[in-house]
Amino acid sequence: MKKLLPLLLAAIGTAVTAAPATVGELQAMTKRFAPVALKADASKLSAGDKKAIAKLIEAAKVIDVLQLRQRWAGNEALWAALKKDKTPLGKARLDYFWLNKGPWSIIDGNTSFLPQHVGGVTVPDKKPEGANFYPEGSTKEALETWINGLPKSDKEQAQWFFTTIRAGADMKFKTVKYSDEYKPELDKLAKLLKEAAAATDNASLKKFLELRADAFLSNDYLASDFAWMDLDSPVDVTIGPYETYNDELFGYKAAFEAYVSIRDQKETDKLNFFAQHMQELEDNLPLDAQYRNPKVGALAPMVVVNQVYGAGDGNMGVQTAAYNLPNDERVISQRGSKRVMLKNVQEEKFKATLTPISKLVLRPHDQKDLDFDSFFTHILAHEIMHGLGPHATTVNGQPSTPRQDLKEAYSTIEEAKADITGLYALMHMMDKGQLKNSLGQGEEAERKLHTTFLASAFRTLHFGLTDSHARGMAIQVNYLLDKGGFVSHGDGLFSVDFKKIKQAVLDLDREFLTIEATGDYARAKDMMTKYVVIRPEVQKALDKMKTVPNDIRPSFPTAEALLKR
Repeated sequence: MKKLLPLLLAAIGTAVTAAPATVGELQAMTKRFAPVALKADASKLSAGDKKAIAKLIEAAKVIDVLQLRQRWAGNEALWAALKKDKTPLGKARLDYFWLNKGPWSIIDGNTSFLPQHVGGVTVPDKKPEGANFYPEGSTKEALETWINGLPKSDKEQAQWFFTTIRAGADMKFKTVKYSDEYKPELDKLAKLLKEAAAATDNASLKKFLELRADAFLSNDYLASDFAWMDLDSPVDVTIGPYETYNDELFGYKAAFEAYVSIRDQKETDKLNFFAQHMQELEDNLPLDAQYRNPKVGALAPMVVVNQVYGAGDGNMGVQTAAYNLPNDERVISQRGSKRVMLKNVQEEKFKATLTPISKLVLRPHDQKDLDFDSFFTHILAHEIMHGLGPHATTVNGQPSTPRQDLKEAYSTIEEAKADITGLYALMHMMDKGQLKNSLGQGEEAERKLHTTFLASAFRTLHFGLTDSHARGMAIQVNYLLDKGGFVSHGDGLFSVDFKKIKQAVLDLDREFLTIEATGDYARAKDMMTKYVVIRPEVQKALDKMKTVPNDIRPSFPTAEALLKR
């Protein structure tokens, strides 16, 4: 018997419930994702680009099904079985299956909501840590022993983003390229991308699509990744294997995803002001000067888009609002990573989740200071701040990195550092009058920035402490409460003390940056032990949020209209 996690129990308002979930429970679970219609203005696209984007949407739909198989070997068979059940329970199961791209509820710790057996398919209680990238039943220890015994070049391939590990007829492990593992789907994707390339009249889009089509067949993604960094087109697309979160065994293997979007050039142009101040921000970080980077270099490409369609790893569970790609260190070392901001996704999240949360956690006279521009700009600053601060350390005289030094604590510390450094950077630029054309300046602008950040903190904690973003936010909220920058009024309501918030942010930022600069694992763990908790006064606010959606669930009317042309 499987038990649903506390977050689920709170959401559906029942006592401990055994799986499989009932129709009512599935409907309650689904309601945690507010349905929204993601729209984008396609009216200014050329005729060629409209043809190209339709082909890209078709390709994205292939990605959706391909990623099902990557997530679990039995996913496609289970999906087929669920589609045959036309009862209300069957329909509810299918609906929640598709939202999660599998039989495990993502925001409930990846626990199953289905019976153990559905249509001849046996459903594991929890998502396999290795997804479907490794042979079923293989242990981490056995795989590590095999990988470590390989020659250097073979070991690199076994650990590479774009290979699976399979067991041969002799039951020995072997490496299989994605181009072979997923050949039928990748052949189809390559064809669709070639057709999109032929349709568009934009040279940079044509180049990327042709190179990415070739990459699907050759398994060499490097040239197409560089072309994606250079993409300058009204039609913006990210398609292929990228993020490695589904591989919880090693974090090696990339899942297929697709974001088909239209660039928001007006908003993209606004980003240029950050590029002009990157070195200034680095030079003024609250960090010992010896750890600052004297030559930050040019800001990597950054664009704002409005999403038309999302698929695969890019459309399951909680929706992505921004992303940094690619993850290939060869590209990052030469060009950095490109930041893509999904503005219409962020707008819908703001309306569906943050606005109702603000009415529950802010005092009535503070609610007027909730501001989308402050929310949007801080997310932007968060993404940028991943590139500032320490990225190299020295351990016992040997070069290292914060990621290596802080081990499993790194992702929590880094996400929190990006959050609070983003807030610090906006405070710094506001004081200098550098944001007067976007966020304004003076007391009103500061009120909006900090009050919106406070409300947004509760939106992040609303997910529970199951990922690095939420754990990092718990550190920030508890620390700022201790320092008096945030104030609890004892009734589930919170406010900002504007006389204390700046110094509190400065002190916390210094702590994160110093931990990374010195690679101090013990200090990071101590901070997490102390602050990665939900305190009673915070829990009181979260308890009021049971009816607030955790996130959004998009439909894509613009995509469907483009496909009908």
